[in-house]
Amino acid sequence: MTQFTAYTADTAPEAARPTLGAVKSAFGFVPNLQAHMAESPELLAGYSALWDLFSKSTLTPHEQQVVYLTSNFENDCHYCMAGHTTLAKMQKMDAGVIQALRAGTPLPDAKLEALHVFASLVVRNRGWMSDADVDAFIAAGYTRRNVLEVVLGVATKVMSNYTNHIVHTPLDAFMQGNEWRKPAAAA
Repeated sequence: MTQFTAYTADTAPEAARPTLGAVKSAFGFVPNLQAHMAESPELLAGYSALWDLFSKSTLTPHEQQVVYLTSNFENDCHYCMAGHTTLAKMQKMDAGVIQALRAGTPLPDAKLEALHVFASLVVRNRGWMSDADVDAFIAAGYTRRNVLEVVLGVATKVMSNYTNHIVHTPLDAFMQGNEWRKPAAAA
């Protein structure tokens, strides 16, 4: 099995050092995901740019976490599910919503459930959405802009989820207690 290096801001390839330095400044440490992404400074920079752009979308922070957690669930990403569970809790997201996202069950909030369903379909169908799916999402209170912002959030998670699958990223200490495995019924 190919082993991938977890870099630090000091040991990373030169082109990755500024991005890892910024990540360390933002989080107080370099998460294992970005430490591994540093092998490709371009992947690391792309992920960081998409992360920043999605955070500026018109979706609320909780809605952004719904997109991220839904993508992580659909892509069966243990690392990102644990990480975003922690982030959602830090944002004081409703515990019932977090639990449902981790279980793959309907959310207790109707509008967030519409987002959850839409994001699930975007991932499962690789963007091939029916007009009825888009119309239902908009009828739930979202906008055409939100439709495309979901694509941005999903794209961000494709980069991290796929990286984690390939490099077998170990969980960070801050994720302790939020470990996750896809429920057998949904697997």
